[in-house]
Amino acid sequence: MTWETVVGLEVHVQLKTATKLFSPAPVRFGQAPNVDVDATDAGLPGALPVLNQEAVSLALKVGLALGSTIHTRNVFTRKHYFYPDLPKGYQITQSEAPILQGGALSFVIDDATGAEKSVSLVRAHLEEDAGKSLHSDDGTRLDWNRSGTPLLEVVTTPSMSSGDEAMRFFRALRAIVVALDVCDGNLQEGSMRADANVSVRRLGAPLGTRVELKNINSPRNLHDAVVDEARRQVALLTAGAAVVQETRLWDADRAQSRTMRSKEDAPDYRYFPDPDLPVVVVDAARIALARSTLPELPGARARRYVASFGLGIKQAAAIVNEPELTAFFEATLAATAAGHEKSVANWLLNEVLGLDDGLARITPVQLARLVTLVEDGALAGRSGKELVRSLQSNDDVDAVVAARGLRLQRGGDVDAAVREAVRSVFAANPTQVAGVKAGKDKLKGFLVGQTMKSLASSSVGAVDPKRVQQIVDEELAT
Repeated sequence: MTWETVVGLEVHVQLKTATKLFSPAPVRFGQAPNVDVDATDAGLPGALPVLNQEAVSLALKVGLALGSTIHTRNVFTRKHYFYPDLPKGYQITQSEAPILQGGALSFVIDDATGAEKSVSLVRAHLEEDAGKSLHSDDGTRLDWNRSGTPLLEVVTTPSMSSGDEAMRFFRALRAIVVALDVCDGNLQEGSMRADANVSVRRLGAPLGTRVELKNINSPRNLHDAVVDEARRQVALLTAGAAVVQETRLWDADRAQSRTMRSKEDAPDYRYFPDPDLPVVVVDAARIALARSTLPELPGARARRYVASFGLGIKQAAAIVNEPELTAFFEATLAATAAGHEKSVANWLLNEVLGLDDGLARITPVQLARLVTLVEDGALAGRSGKELVRSLQSNDDVDAVVAARGLRLQRGGDVDAAVREAVRSVFAANPTQVAGVKAGKDKLKGFLVGQTMKSLASSSVGAVDPKRVQQIVDEELAT
């Protein structure tokens, strides 16, 4: 019988606030250990938490974008567990009264057809992050800089069935929270991390024992971790062993997981309302204000690109999933004539992104001008690609094209010179001409190439290869 993988995700989204969730300590990355720690973060006696209202506003935007129910009455609770990187001995979070309930996120699961899947959400709640344990050969040290950093934990139903779906969900959620400007989406800095709850079962059987894979910080790692864990569980069950409920850590370098701890259940955390934090009431005016700031969401933008510009589904997704790329694409379109949108996308994704520093070195205005020259037949595509690799941000595209003699020549005199060159090539290569006329179309490329080579050594200058192709076809038809 076939095994089925079942995946649910808990994605921690670091909210883009200047200070922590319950203290005035700054939220920064890359600081020396323990320099961004307030008395509240460290749980010192007498230090009282004060809720960062900006975090609430950012959470509201996410809820509106995902179609969640916004709870107008919010309570914070203490979740107790005892690890050295949690200085208070508890984490302030939301349990029975999360700020967001329900909602769904749709994402493309088939790049060819554009088919989508909608994954329902259980909830999304505000909570503070823990610190970090730094392990080395000479012991473990604690860095509490992250303690208290504001997180929005987005919890899905167990409704994904593969590592690929989990990866695509993570990418889609990242695109949304970055577009909303509630998170910077920097995966290298841990701005988004996923815990994956994975189980396997026979088709139609009840849910199996789930295993939690902890702190996965990239879509690709999430895909690999889910695939590996499902394979591990199937091997255990096939051999007659049992799957143990536990938390495991994913080692991306070794492409394998290892046991971290036995998995706790809710009673183990001894949740109770935090006595130092009052109930937070979210009124209709605040929700309306958050709604007024919502931008066009990535999914809607991608569908518009496909419908209006003729972009491929995968092309559109690649652009909208990266805000920097979206901004570059839109700025290029603003400087380009209508009708060139698909060409702009092709040049951006295939040529500019093919360079390590393409987006930093080439400007949207430069790319727009280059695409226009190619589309208007004034610049050969090959020459345009060479320019992409050599342009600097302060270069004038037209001046560079003129200085290098790249502008394609047109007009009756040019056509006459091309026709003369074609006839000379035909006269020198009768066998190939006969072969093309006999149906060997591949030989036509040879004739075009020889003509281009002849023209390059003449005084005619750069000539449009498409025009040379047309004249070769005309001469072959005579």
